Amino acid sequence: MAYENLRVDRREDGITWIEIDRPKALNALNTPTLLELERALDEAAKDSSLRVLVITGGGEKAFVAGADISEMAEMGPTQARNFSALGHRVFEKLEKLPVPTIAAVNGFALGGGMELALACDLVYASEKARFGQPEVNLAVIPGFGGTQRLPRKIGPMRALELCFTGDMIPAEKAKEIGLVLEVFPADSLREGVEAIAKKIASKGPLAIAALKRVIIEASACDPRTANALEQEAFGVLFGSEDQKEGMRAFLEKRPAAFSGR
Repeated sequence: MAYENLRVDRREDGITWIEIDRPKALNALNTPTLLELERALDEAAKDSSLRVLVITGGGEKAFVAGADISEMAEMGPTQARNFSALGHRVFEKLEKLPVPTIAAVNGFALGGGMELALACDLVYASEKARFGQPEVNLAVIPGFGGTQRLPRKIGPMRALELCFTGDMIPAEKAKEIGLVLEVFPADSLREGVEAIAKKIASKGPLAIAALKRVIIEASACDPRTANALEQEAFGVLFGSEDQKEGMRAFLEKRPAAFSGR
């Protein structure tokens, strides 16, 4: 499927890379790019062979430097609300994919770019990466979920500080406050993320999907309900072929061959 603003690399090992490819605009998210990303996510959701989805930015400078200000500058309230709704819709599809999603942040992740990373399950960064929610500098606020996902990742006070000041922070600081898991040398980011994605892709896909669902859903539940979700998911997996294969392989001291059934 052809895209103008994305590069999609769907591989036989179950790992798909989506690259936001507008380097001259520092990969800024405009309406056409968001619609293409939505289409790519809809295709990913239908791909039964998909095990891990990775999102990164094209070029050497930016992951995504934000939403496209040249498009937003002339918007009125209704247009802006619709643009925000589009971003929310696309990022919610990313968040709800049944496979792990990884942000490989290779450069600037500002505004909508940081919000895109926040919608992924795991975030890894290049030493050159920079993060921030600078919307306040333009007299607006984050509009693609940043005010909600950021506090859940790093706590309300840290989130308020970043959003109030509009400051940009380096990758190591982002790791220190819990926004990033690991920081890689710039020329090793893809290799490092590849290794992690391959490790995840080698596990039982039904168990991985259950883990993602239970951990995310349980975070919004009271402890009793959350524990019940875990118990139900644990039990259901014992009806799968993968569970039988995984335990047989362990007892027979051989690698498991998971089928996703």
